[in-house]
Amino acid sequence: MDDPRLTPARPEVAAKYLEGRVKAARFVEGEAYEVIDGIAPVRRAPAADAEQMTQALRGERVAVYDRNGEGWAWGQLDSDGYVGWLPESALARPAKAPTHKVTALTTLAFPGPSIKLPPVASLPLGSRLSIAHEDETFAVTAEGHHLPRQHLGPLDAREPDFVGVAERFVGAPYLWGGKSAFGIDCSGLVQVSLTSAGTGCPRDSDMQYAGLGRELSADESRNLKRGDLIFWKGHVAIVRDAGTLVHANAHHMATVIEDTRNAIARIKAAGSEIIAIKRL
Repeated sequence: MDDPRLTPARPEVAAKYLEGRVKAARFVEGEAYEVIDGIAPVRRAPAADAEQMTQALRGERVAVYDRNGEGWAWGQLDSDGYVGWLPESALARPAKAPTHKVTALTTLAFPGPSIKLPPVASLPLGSRLSIAHEDETFAVTAEGHHLPRQHLGPLDAREPDFVGVAERFVGAPYLWGGKSAFGIDCSGLVQVSLTSAGTGCPRDSDMQYAGLGRELSADESRNLKRGDLIFWKGHVAIVRDAGTLVHANAHHMATVIEDTRNAIARIKAAGSEIIAIKRL
């Protein structure tokens, strides 16, 4: 059965490329849009109080298949294939192709060449931008927004250590479906960190368990290495070293570094056993 999180199909409408695979009243070609807000929620239903399943970041492309006529668009993210409802106000037709991405944990966009001006946007790690030109201090977008040059890198920039990226999120609040330092969840932390290091990564922890790395044997699991992933049902953590891990979790309501044995015991006491440890 097709995963509804990754399959743009509802009884009313479905993506044209799914014709013959799923049942729907009509099949449509997707319309290309891009996210123009710093962060756009991707919700389960077209309502501001509906569950946020994930987020789309500035510059991300979205194939839109449907609209509800009340400000919501239903589509599929190009980056990881996730399907859901986004606010139409957060989307626009693609303008110029992105040339750079945000490499700082967060950055600010200013309306002119001065950091004393009130910022017009806050942008998280991984946001994509089209830069028209640069000077000694700023990179300037096609719209004329000025961003600190040192907070940007080329699209092909790769972090050398994805665990180091995750460590930079320590202290960030926990947010279900979040993908930024303004709020992030366990699988969002894994996805954002791996993506920053140039490794493709699915969105949710069950998808990551199914699609990433190889499962360690019991013997191998006694010698954890930096970058190993520990999976529970509905949760994932990143191994830092032989004794600690880093994860975004609802117990601390934050991204934290935690003693591995303590974390395993705490989560077990809450009713969940480790289902696998995987090595990339």
